[in-house]
Amino acid sequence: MEQLVTKPLNYKLFFGGEWIESDSGKTVEVLNPSNEEVIGTVQSGNEKDAQKALEAAKAAQDGWGRTPARKRADLLRAFTKEIMSNRDYLAEIICKEQGKLFRVAQFEVDVVCSFIEYACDWARIFEGDIIQSDNENEHIWIHKIPRGVVVAITAWNFPLALAGRKIGPALVTGNTLVLKPTTETPLATMELGYLAKKAGIPDGVLNIVTGPGRTLGSALVKNPITKMVTMTGSTPAGQQICRDAAENMAHVQLELGGKAPCIVFEDADIDAAVAGALHSRFDNCGQVCTCNERLYVQDSVYDEFMEKFLEKVKAIKVGDPMDPSMDMGPKVNKAELDHMEELVKISLKEGASVATGGKRPEGEEYSRGYWFEPTILTDVKQEMTIVHEESFGPILPVVKFNTFEEVIKYANDCQYGLAAMVFTKNMDYILRLNSELEFGEIYINRGHGEQHQGFHNGYKLSGSGGEDGKFGIEQYLEKKTFYVKFNG
Repeated sequence: MEQLVTKPLNYKLFFGGEWIESDSGKTVEVLNPSNEEVIGTVQSGNEKDAQKALEAAKAAQDGWGRTPARKRADLLRAFTKEIMSNRDYLAEIICKEQGKLFRVAQFEVDVVCSFIEYACDWARIFEGDIIQSDNENEHIWIHKIPRGVVVAITAWNFPLALAGRKIGPALVTGNTLVLKPTTETPLATMELGYLAKKAGIPDGVLNIVTGPGRTLGSALVKNPITKMVTMTGSTPAGQQICRDAAENMAHVQLELGGKAPCIVFEDADIDAAVAGALHSRFDNCGQVCTCNERLYVQDSVYDEFMEKFLEKVKAIKVGDPMDPSMDMGPKVNKAELDHMEELVKISLKEGASVATGGKRPEGEEYSRGYWFEPTILTDVKQEMTIVHEESFGPILPVVKFNTFEEVIKYANDCQYGLAAMVFTKNMDYILRLNSELEFGEIYINRGHGEQHQGFHNGYKLSGSGGEDGKFGIEQYLEKKTFYVKFNG
C-alpha cells in the first residue's frame, strides 16, 4: 500500500494549545517493533513540565466547565471528524509504532472516535436528583459537576483507543485533561494535539505530555491541581498511582492486568469455542488486557477441541503488519519478547509440553524485530507459573478439567479478575457464574470484546472504578448536595 507517513514523527509537548520544548530538552526514540528502526521521537518531560501542563488545564477548566454540555459535545464531534479524515495516516503510525496489523489499526482509529461519540451522546442526559427531606419546607438537591483537572495515563497496546476512552467522558462532562501516553507508543496520540486544535477545542482543554512514569507521571498524579487520575496499565504501576494520588485524595480509576480464563464445557458449540478462544488469544499478538490467558477444556471434549484448535493456531501467519495477508505482527519490544521466551522455558521446566510454536520464527524476515510464534502449551497443571503469571503475548496454556466446581475453583485461583469467557448451553451454569465466577466482565458463548454501553470493570488486582457506559461516565462527575430551606 502507499506509504502515508512521510514527515518526521518528532513531537514536542502539547499544552495550553502550543507545542513546547520540554524542560529537560531530552528526547526519547520510538522504535518500529517489526524492524527495530527509529520512526520518531518524543520529548522527555519532567516535574516542571507536569506543573506547566496542569496549570494550563486548570486555567481552561472554568470556562470549559461553564460551556453547555451540548456545545462541548459539538466540539468533540468536530474533533472526531478530523480524526476520521486522517484514518489511514493514524493507522499507519499505530502499525509502525506498536506492530498492530494495519487493518486492526484502522479499526482502532474507528474505536477512538466511537468512544468519544458515545460520550457525546450523554451531553443531554447528565441528571441530578431532587430528594424529599425529613424537614418541613426543605428540598435536597444533588448536582453533578465536573471534578476539575483529570490526568489520563494510557498503555502501549491500544494507544489511540485508550486515549479516546478517556478523552470523551472527561471532556464532555466539563473536565479538562492532561494525557500522558506511554513512551513506547506515543506517536499517534501526539497527533491528536494537532487535530484537537484544528477542530476548535479551546486551548488547555486537551493537553498531551510525554516522559517517564516515575518522574513526569508521578508528578502529574501527586500534584494538588489533579482531581482525578484515570489509568490503563500494569498492576504495579496502578498500585503506585494509588499511593501517589493519596497525598491529595484525588479520585482514582484504574484498569490493570488480567489473566482471563476461557472455559469450554462439553455441551459447548465446539466450532464457536475454537473461534472464540483463537481470536481472544492471538488478537494484537495477545496484547489485550481481556485476552484468553488460560484455556480450560472439559476432558470429555478435549481431544475434539484440541484437534480443531491446533489446526487453526498452526495456520496463523506471522509477518509484516502492513501486509494484509498476515494474521499477527510482532511483540512491542525486546523486553516483552524476552518475557515470552522465559515463560516457555519455565513451563517446560515445570513439565508442560509445546504443542506448537514456543520460539522466535525462523527466516531472514524475522532477523530483526520482536517476533514470536503462536504458542500452545499442553500437559499443563493448575499450579504452574504460566497459569498464574500474566503473559500478555501469544502463549496459551491448556488445562483439562472434569466438573463445573473444579473449573470454577481453577478460574478463581488468580490474583486478577478482569475478564472471563465461558462456552456452554447450560443455563444453570450460566446463572451460577453470577455469584461464583470472580471477574468483572464475563463473555458467554463468544470471545472477548466489550461495548461502549457496557461497563469495563476489574476485580481484585485488575483495577477499580471501571470505564464505559453510564457507570463509567459517572467516574468523571462529582456530586454536590444542597439542603434548601424555604418559607412555606
